[in-house]
Formats: sequence, structure tokens, C-alpha cells
Amino acid sequence: MIRLGVIGTNWITDSFIEAAMKTGKYQLTAVYSRQLEKAQQFASKYGVNKCFDSLDEMASSNELDAVYIASPNSLHGPQAKQFIDHGKHVIGEKPLASNYAEVEALITAATDQNVVLFEAMKTTYIPNFLRLRESLPKLGKLRKVYFSYCQLSSRYGKYLNGENPNTFNPAFSNGSLMDIGIYPLSAAIGLFGEPNSFTAQGVLLDSGVDAHGTIVLHYTGFDVVISHSKVSDGLIPSELQGEQATMLVDGISECKSVMLHRPGEAAVDLSVSQEENVMYYEAVEFSRLIEQQHVSHSGLDRARIVSAIITQARDIIGVRFPADEQALV
Repeated sequence: MIRLGVIGTNWITDSFIEAAMKTGKYQLTAVYSRQLEKAQQFASKYGVNKCFDSLDEMASSNELDAVYIASPNSLHGPQAKQFIDHGKHVIGEKPLASNYAEVEALITAATDQNVVLFEAMKTTYIPNFLRLRESLPKLGKLRKVYFSYCQLSSRYGKYLNGENPNTFNPAFSNGSLMDIGIYPLSAAIGLFGEPNSFTAQGVLLDSGVDAHGTIVLHYTGFDVVISHSKVSDGLIPSELQGEQATMLVDGISECKSVMLHRPGEAAVDLSVSQEENVMYYEAVEFSRLIEQQHVSHSGLDRARIVSAIITQARDIIGVRFPADEQALV
């Protein structure tokens, strides 16, 4: 049984705990919040007594083997490094860190400490994504890929009213590409690997983060066009076009369904059943890596490539974070 601690007391932490408990591989043993009372209130839902308002104390505690990090993006890297240095396994919410340098520093530290570092990129572990990947040969020669994830932020109204919510604040390493675009980008890298090259554009808000944008990944013989937005809702499916068939994916972040369309034939549903809470599959994979002591794994390769592309794309469109100016120690 993996003794699990959590950083963060929001809805996504609840979702991960629910998924982790369903695997039967974890025991929740510790909760952190900057306010101890808030940690205690959250922990009481799960019958957990060990609460912390000090990360140093939690990282050095013998009450946990692994930690799930669901803090603001800018804190992912420093907090992960702190727990890795204390010999704890880390599953960090996407993005794994603010930039490529931080990701590399975390991978090096995890290797040195012989602990598992894992980005909680749910998309690449769910059954319908795996089904999509194994079904690519059905398309024939691949020619065009369009991945779209556009979701109007619930906090955009606050931003327009003059407030400064975390999701549109560069101090927290946020913006459309970091929060939304990372899903289709990770899916593309999970399917096709590192591109030969890429182009990027984005529209910036006055706060300094990107509101929406497009990345085009260039592979031999085909391109992947990735559209992302935090200021508008998208309703179209994602699409993969081959010379023999086309696949449509409902919701690239969770791959709710995968449909195969051949010219002149009825559509074929390639979808398989999957848990409603698809975080279940990342929790299963994280536990497997810990149990089998797989410190080096394919998820790190994907996270490294994705982070490199996002870091370079931000440089192209002019998004800079305070985290870019300092190294992890």
C-alpha cells in the first residue's frame, strides 16, 4: 500500500483521491494546506489525522511514501524538488513544472534519489487514447491531424472585471497553452513523438499570458494543428485524416469516443468502456511504476518534449514567467 500525501485542497485533489482510492493501491495519510485549519477540514472528509501547514515538515515526514501536487503551476517544480530531495515519489499535476529547465532538474533529481517522478497527464493513460493509438494503421498514410481544446474559463469574467485570478496571472505560470493547450500537445507527442519542427502563435492578454493560440507540429508527411483557448468554448471534435480513413475523437483531453469513418461505409465506433473518473488510469500507472521501481519511464520522455515545445512557444509569442528567471535549488 502506497502511503499518499496531497498538496492542495481543491476539487481536482478530491477527484484524484477518489481515483486513487478506487485502485486499491493507496492509503491517504497526509494533507497540506498553507492554512492548517483548511487542511484539517479537507482531511476530515477522509478520516486523515496528519495535517501540515509546513512543506518542510511534510516532506521530511515518515507518514508518506508519495505526494500528489495540485498547487498553482508555478509551485509544481519547487514543491516536487523538495519532496524528491526527501526521497518521496511525486505525481505532479500538469504541467509538471514552469519550463523545460525545471523539468530537466526534476528528472535529474528523481534519478539521483531513485524515486518515481510522474506528470499527471491523464489523457495519455486512458483506454480510448490507447485505442486511438493502436488504431492509427487503420487510417492508412496519415496526412492531417487537427486537435482542438477550447474551454471558456470560469474565471475569465473576474479577469474582465479587473480582478487578477491565478489562471490569468503570469506569476503563477498560467495561460492557455500551459493550462489547456498542454492536453492536445501531450496527446500529439504521445501518439507521434517529437516533431521535426513546429510553429506557434498566440494572442496575449494585458496581464501577459496567452488567451488563446495555435501550435503546428511538423512531421514527415503530415502536420498536427493544435488549437487552444481559455476565452472561448469549442464544440468540434478532434480529427485525424489518413488516405484510407478518418478518425473523430470527442474531447481530446478525455477521449470520450473514437469513431472511424471510411468513404462509403457506415461509421465504426472504436471506443472502449472507461472509468467515469479517468484520473483512475494515471493513478494505476503511478502505482505500477513505484511497485516495479521504474524511475525511468516513457512519461518522462513525453513530459520533457512537451515542456521543451511549450517553453520555446512561449518565447515565440512573448509569454514570460517569473519562474523563468530562477533555477530550482
